[in-house]
Amino acid sequence: MLKGATRFAPPSAKQDLQKPVTAEIIANIKQHLTNKPLDITVYTCLTSIFYTAARVGEFTTCQCNHFDPAENITPAGVRTETDCNSFQMTVFTLPCTKVSATGEEVQWVRQNRPTDPQTALTTHMATNNPLLDGPLFAYKDGSKHRPLSKATFLRQLKALARAARHEAVQGHGIRVGATLEYLLCGVPFDMMKIKGQWASDAFQLYLWKHNQILAPYIRAMLPGMATEFTRLAMPPVC
Repeated sequence: MLKGATRFAPPSAKQDLQKPVTAEIIANIKQHLTNKPLDITVYTCLTSIFYTAARVGEFTTCQCNHFDPAENITPAGVRTETDCNSFQMTVFTLPCTKVSATGEEVQWVRQNRPTDPQTALTTHMATNNPLLDGPLFAYKDGSKHRPLSKATFLRQLKALARAARHEAVQGHGIRVGATLEYLLCGVPFDMMKIKGQWASDAFQLYLWKHNQILAPYIRAMLPGMATEFTRLAMPPVC
């Protein structure tokens, strides 16, 4: 059935697909970090994007010398909350997202693994000490703070990935990998739709487009999810 979902995917769904950036790849990248402020900022941004399942442009600026608090998150937009089960989560208030001009909130929780985003964020804050009303992901460059632009983030990420022998790392692959990670951890599809900020039926369209990338992982690692995945990922028969 999963093979069928891939075979019947529309031609447009087979174009411009990016391989998932998995937690394992991120852990490998971490091993090739330097102590440079830029590397620390890029890695921290990477873990936050991954574990919030956000988009790269929602945590970075559009240009290296551009920052607008109406568009870009600041340290003041980060807070910690505790739910009714005493689980702590870090919440990011994004002023503007792809699907909401008025912004949205995304979050992650600590991870008991090398790619823990809390450890990365703590290191970033101590190393770069970004200004409270400046960009959250800013790095020290001499006596100045520079906002982490999308272009700088992707360029440095690819350099770190190549050092870790991962040549095909692309920006959107982070979101694909995050979706895969949470599904494999048992997060229900409807909850993943909410976490990833997908509006209406956009999440199902997303699965249609990426089924040939996600299906082999799910088929091999979580057989019990295969039926539901196929139901959602199979394009309708006209």
